[in-house]
Amino acid sequence: MSSSTDNSAASVSNKKRPVIAIHGGAGAITRASMSAEKEQHYLAELERIVSSGQAILAAGGSALDAVTEAVRLLEECPLFNAGKGAVFTHQGTHELDACIMDGRTLDAGAISCVNHIRNPILTARKVLEVSPHVMFTGAGAETFAREQGQEMVGAEYFFTQERYDQLQRAIAADSGVLLDHDGASQSNDPLDPERKFGTVGAVAMDALGNLAAATSTGGMTNKQAGRVGDSPIIGAGCYASNHTVAISSTGTGEVFMRTVAAYDVAALIEYAGLSLEEATHKVVQEKLLPLGGIGGMIAVDRFGNVALPFNSEGMYRGFARVGDAPSVSIYRS
Repeated sequence: MSSSTDNSAASVSNKKRPVIAIHGGAGAITRASMSAEKEQHYLAELERIVSSGQAILAAGGSALDAVTEAVRLLEECPLFNAGKGAVFTHQGTHELDACIMDGRTLDAGAISCVNHIRNPILTARKVLEVSPHVMFTGAGAETFAREQGQEMVGAEYFFTQERYDQLQRAIAADSGVLLDHDGASQSNDPLDPERKFGTVGAVAMDALGNLAAATSTGGMTNKQAGRVGDSPIIGAGCYASNHTVAISSTGTGEVFMRTVAAYDVAALIEYAGLSLEEATHKVVQEKLLPLGGIGGMIAVDRFGNVALPFNSEGMYRGFARVGDAPSVSIYRS
């Protein structure tokens, strides 16, 4: 699989088959410090999760349902920085963000700075479905979640020793804000502990041609409580429109927000007539990098084309078209 694009020679009709893509963060590669067993664990989880979304689409399910379930499963997997296994703030707490968008209606739901909601993406979905508002934050988001019967958990649910040790190293080194696994020098994570960007996401096109996108994150290690990144921001970390494309981003959140990166891809397609590959390349390689924006995104356009571009050395990623075997990768090809 190409590191940036689905380069299959599929016909247009084949490309219109339902498809889902997922990501679990981007960063630099340190193959020498990582065990083959750990790498296979990551790849197996990526394949399991993308296959679950693929199965929903194969059964005639909606793109919205497929991305919701894929991101819920990513939140449940402690290998990734969302939900269980979320990173710690400087204050030793967890703050989680999520966003979901329906390309058919442009309806969206988002939450930020929550710390008792087991699956933030499910609450974001509830915001989309039942609230006249688009985004809730903090205590208001948690009140909404409780009113909607969402599963609430204590702080201990999100705890993992590796993430806690990572915070302690960051504080001891006075090294400031770290993204996802940064500073976890003892980790055998396939991505470089010093340069890894955490977030999870999914994008999909269903049998009716509807698009959807979802993004979720545990934030940045050692960040100040209350900081919000791009993940719950429509147009930055998440965007979907049936007229153009579905996007989920991962990387340097502040730069993705400043460039409105996800929507910029849609605008380049709609107004400049660029292809999916051209538009994502322009944003990820030409617009983000000069501002120090490191990371990537996953995208499915209205024709069913898939792009998985990144300007870091690697990105946890996978995609699966209905009828085909899933393809998952970490490194550049």
